Amino acid sequence: MRITVVGTGYVGLVTGACLAETGNHVTCVDKDERKVAMLRRGEIPIHEPGLDAVVAGNAKAGRLVFSTDLDEAAKTGQVIFIAVGTPPRADGSADLSAVDDVARSIGRAMNGRKVIVNKSTVPVGTAARVRKLVGKETRHPFAVVSNPEFLKEGAAIEDFMKPDRVVIGAEDDEAIEVMRALYSPYMRRGDRMIVMDTASAEMTKYASNAMLATRISFMNELAALCEKVGANVDEVRRGMGSDPRIGAHFLFPGIGFGGSCFPKDLTALRHTGVEHGLPLRILSAVSEVNRDQKKLLVRMIKEQFGADLDGKVFALWGLAFKPGTDDMRDAPAIDIVEGLLEAGAELRAHDPAAMQATKALFGERITLGDDPYALLQGADALLLLTEWNAYRSPDFDRIKESLKTPVLFDGRNIWNRKQLEKMGFRYAGIGV
Repeated sequence: MRITVVGTGYVGLVTGACLAETGNHVTCVDKDERKVAMLRRGEIPIHEPGLDAVVAGNAKAGRLVFSTDLDEAAKTGQVIFIAVGTPPRADGSADLSAVDDVARSIGRAMNGRKVIVNKSTVPVGTAARVRKLVGKETRHPFAVVSNPEFLKEGAAIEDFMKPDRVVIGAEDDEAIEVMRALYSPYMRRGDRMIVMDTASAEMTKYASNAMLATRISFMNELAALCEKVGANVDEVRRGMGSDPRIGAHFLFPGIGFGGSCFPKDLTALRHTGVEHGLPLRILSAVSEVNRDQKKLLVRMIKEQFGADLDGKVFALWGLAFKPGTDDMRDAPAIDIVEGLLEAGAELRAHDPAAMQATKALFGERITLGDDPYALLQGADALLLLTEWNAYRSPDFDRIKESLKTPVLFDGRNIWNRKQLEKMGFRYAGIGV
């Protein structure tokens, strides 16, 4: 098929590259001329393992091209994906202005029947909204489909090529068959496509992220209680996760969730509830717990070293909101860095991928280094904020020799407390 993907952000670029990988001709469109020029040179603006190779291979084969000409791309595409940003407004609602602009542009450019697919995360009712906007601009037939993405940053290529489910919201039988044909190469081991109405598909994305965020905040609150009563949340997690009704995923306590999806989607879903006279009280609590959890490590450090951290030096390992990405959006590290700087501390930090993004956020306020061990020399403690594999089995003897005081704050519970305490470390984890 000839596919057009509007938007070359995280979702749009991964979608376009993976669709080209199965033989489709894909045009990725973006109004940012600088970004398009980068992509044409083979430069990938985001950190996503494996994406550079997929983009390069398909661009070389002529199946993947990049353009700023939405009008021409809309004319040539049989299926047009809308994958633009929907950032939160001040009131928490999703800003759909980019979606609206693209919908109008598609309508004006249409030269025949099109299947228009909402890939952006959008509130319930957006498919109907797009249908109305396009319909005002054209007399050509078209269908609007909701196809929410469930890509995990750091594993997006695998998620797209081997999806655990593909949700299709549509009321048009012909459009449903087009989407079945488009996704059939990824369904060779079994049909994992779930077809429903557009409103239900839009709700499914928000509901999924809200449930995962709820599990995280529940475990973080439970970790705090475990510390009070002398229980070990890691043992509790294992006991809970062995129940098949609960499962083991997203039961890991830590310093809170961040990223481009969970905080934004929780806020948008709560706003939808308020709009319809139904405040979502559980999700309000989830967000409140997460805000408080991001401040936990700063409180723990102040309990150890005092409220005034002037003259104290801390080394930070990990800055991105999760491993496998350079994404710093709503990362817990931001709150921790700001809290420690406000208390007068000096910070040195390392991350395998997010150094440039961190530099853009904090400038010269913290010291960044390419060697995580070099940052430890003379530091008062080491803080683990992101559970990159490179940090899971470090040289603890070297760490102990380098630190001024052998103190570890493990914000992701990836190290063995008993082993480290035997080595002479003071260890502080989350609920363990």
